[in-house]
Amino acid sequence: MEEKDFKCLRCGAVNKFPYEKGVMMERQCPKCGSNSIRLVKEKQEEKK
Repeated sequence: MEEKDFKCLRCGAVNKFPYEKGVMMERQCPKCGSNSIRLVKEKQEEKK
C-alpha cells in the first residue's frame, strides 16, 4: 500500500495517508479532527 497526499476540506491541511485504489478507509485530519478528507489529484500535486 502506498501513501498519497490527502487534503482536509475544513482546514486545508495536506497530509499523507495510506492509500489503495478501491479500498475505502476512514481518515481523520490530525490538525482539526475533521473526517472530510479528500485525495489530492495528481494534476494538483504537479502545480505545487
